[in-house]
Amino acid sequence: MIELKGDMLLSLPQRMYLLSYTVHKEKFEAVNLQGRGQLLRAAALTELTLNGLLNAQGKKVARPPGVAPADPFLADVWRDIPEKPKGWLKYVHEKYTTAEGPVRDQLAESGAITLRSRRGFLSPLASHQVTVNDPQRVLTLQKTARHAVLAGSDPASVPAAELAMTVLPVECEMFSVLTSQEVREHKHTLKQLAERFDELVPGLRRALRDSYLVVRGVGGGWGA
Repeated sequence: MIELKGDMLLSLPQRMYLLSYTVHKEKFEAVNLQGRGQLLRAAALTELTLNGLLNAQGKKVARPPGVAPADPFLADVWRDIPEKPKGWLKYVHEKYTTAEGPVRDQLAESGAITLRSRRGFLSPLASHQVTVNDPQRVLTLQKTARHAVLAGSDPASVPAAELAMTVLPVECEMFSVLTSQEVREHKHTLKQLAERFDELVPGLRRALRDSYLVVRGVGGGWGA
């Protein structure tokens, strides 16, 4: 089973959502939101694969016979996957605009965030105006995600969930975990961690990057 040390109540997609929060500015900055929908779907696909509910085969994914997970968002992503192996990109990219709502609602229901009224807001980013009720929780998640890089940890020793929290945000250029300067400074370490992730979930990281580049190139990628 996937290791979710430190906060057993959060799924990997929920963790990714909170990781994009900038604590000292008390908001989700726009620079960290483009591509977050794809990131949440990639996180769900990662958790499902590491839990044995999906099979990663030759850079493709397939859904073996089984029972859907209890988490509603994970279950919806699980049902999207066919029984015959297909490339990852379709399942990262399709529905990325609707990935944020379910995860945001889960966090609101648990009390992790409070939704603000969108009345009178015309901005497409209005749905991201939420209050994070425990900023320290976010700082702890970000510290966990940063540790493998800053400590120069052996990639094989990093728990799978923490590896995903470190590697996947970089593919979406989300700099609330590691700044752009830190990404450049630790390029070699990040490459090693990414290669380890690819061993566990082959093909998914590249699909996430490809999906992000598509929306970045046209100024899109904003979830709802």
